[in-house]
Amino acid sequence: MYYTNGNYEAFARPRKPKNVDQKSAWFVGSGLASLAGAAFLIRDGQMSGHKITILEEQSIPGGALDGIKEPEKGFIIRGGREMENHFECLWDLFRSIPSLEIKDASVLDEFYWLNKDDPNYSLQRATVKQGQDAQTNGLFTLSEKAQKEIIHIFLSTREEMENKRINEVFSQEFFDSNFWMYWRTMFAFEEWHSALEMKLYLHRFIHHIGGLPDLSTLKFTKYNQYESLVLPLVSWLKSHGVKFQYDTTVEDVDFNISSEHLQASHIHWTQNGKQGGVKLSENDLLFITNGSLTENSDCGDHQTPAQIKYGAAPAWDLWKKIAQKHDSFGHPEKFCSNIAETKWESATVTTLDHRIPEYIQKIAKRDPFSGKVVTGGIVTAKDSSWLLSWTVNRQPHFKNQPKDQIVVWVYSLFVEKNGDFIKKPMQDCTGEEITQEWLYHMGVPVEDIPELARTGAKTVPVMMPYVTSFFMPRQAGDRPDVVPAGSKNFAFIGQFAESTQRDCIFTTEYSVRTPMEAVYTLLDIERGIPEVFNSTYDIRCLLAATGRLRDGKELDIPGPKFIRNLLLNKLDDTQIGSLLKEYNLV
Repeated sequence: MYYTNGNYEAFARPRKPKNVDQKSAWFVGSGLASLAGAAFLIRDGQMSGHKITILEEQSIPGGALDGIKEPEKGFIIRGGREMENHFECLWDLFRSIPSLEIKDASVLDEFYWLNKDDPNYSLQRATVKQGQDAQTNGLFTLSEKAQKEIIHIFLSTREEMENKRINEVFSQEFFDSNFWMYWRTMFAFEEWHSALEMKLYLHRFIHHIGGLPDLSTLKFTKYNQYESLVLPLVSWLKSHGVKFQYDTTVEDVDFNISSEHLQASHIHWTQNGKQGGVKLSENDLLFITNGSLTENSDCGDHQTPAQIKYGAAPAWDLWKKIAQKHDSFGHPEKFCSNIAETKWESATVTTLDHRIPEYIQKIAKRDPFSGKVVTGGIVTAKDSSWLLSWTVNRQPHFKNQPKDQIVVWVYSLFVEKNGDFIKKPMQDCTGEEITQEWLYHMGVPVEDIPELARTGAKTVPVMMPYVTSFFMPRQAGDRPDVVPAGSKNFAFIGQFAESTQRDCIFTTEYSVRTPMEAVYTLLDIERGIPEVFNSTYDIRCLLAATGRLRDGKELDIPGPKFIRNLLLNKLDDTQIGSLLKEYNLV
């Protein structure tokens, strides 16, 4: 396996790998990582789909990429996925998956045309004082000290940031900035999360720093990600004969371990209460999704709070068993042992009263029934005790959604704090109470809130105890390598596997990159994997980001004025001088 960039490798087709006809494949979990891995086996590995089996604990595929309507509760989306143009592996995959919406088009074509015709950007990123414009004016408000702290973490080595928390490398001046408000609510970072992951995000998305205030960096699917991404991919896999085995909990995996080689030898599972499994030979490839951000999620309803589940967690329990068998299989306890620091809660609000969309339109400054971009990403109630954010994507968000309803996604980072209208923690609230708190921060008159929340909406709260588990402070070795050294027939895929590329987690891109690396390695596919976009090495991106982080303020050149002028005159006729002026740094 190797990494490349450019059209030469991007457009090349690999030849059929040696002995692939003698091989079969098994996937633990049916999230995006497994679905992508199966697609790469078929498209690039030229393996017959009939030899691929996907084992899934639930009764439907998709993992965290969900979107469903439950008969009594209503529409449910646990989370939303923000995407960008440089998700190289994701778009490499979906260029090959037929759209279910447009004849003779791929999912990538559909997505590309949609975002060309209806580009995403926000007209009001934050509110205060019950729906009033927060007047952020696109500024980052970073002090000189806070700017230096960002530069420090950017230039530090990975090793320096291992096992450190964000609040160990940044001061209060940084946390008081608009930059941190934009950043933490867009990516769901907490102050106690990993400084290493913060660093990786800075490098990964340095080309999008300028778009943080208005979210013009982002691109979204037409519908929820289940209908827009999962269903087309599953349909394509099934058309190639891939088998989906639902209601199956993988309990353990056996390995033959020697000083030179590691080989998966047996999968143990329970299906519908009955024990089963399969023996694996060297020709049976196994792809394990270790850990899960949505494990033990619990849905409430309009009258019932969601519950925090502290009990058995099958995805984590499986990784814990596997990790005990070899040092290279990672340390799951680093990620799943502190629910208080890895949980937050979301809620899906379905509007039933015409008055609520009017308040949405007032803040979004767009008609939510237009079928086009509405909020353009999350709107954060900056002064919310819960740090509540909400978003309305293109409507309808579900194909079977009534035309007079709007589906809204709400989430909060501080679920243990009392609300501003509802004087209790979000984690203890019913859907109706969460709706009241949201309506309060939308600017609905307080006397109208109780009745409008009771009859004007149906809300499903979802508690996710492990949703930011991958952000917990860590070091090298805590996540297993995608293909551990010595592995003959197995790999780890998903958010808790360690790619050798400088990529970051909590993205659809990472869920596709890791299985691509796994498939290409185990089958020795003769095509390069797209490396992470090189913006962190592009002087133009670095200068543009520097200028934006300084809110357009020119760089201070110390010393007397004549020295400054002399230096600038020397730079005038150089490419460096031209770039400094182009990005308003001098």
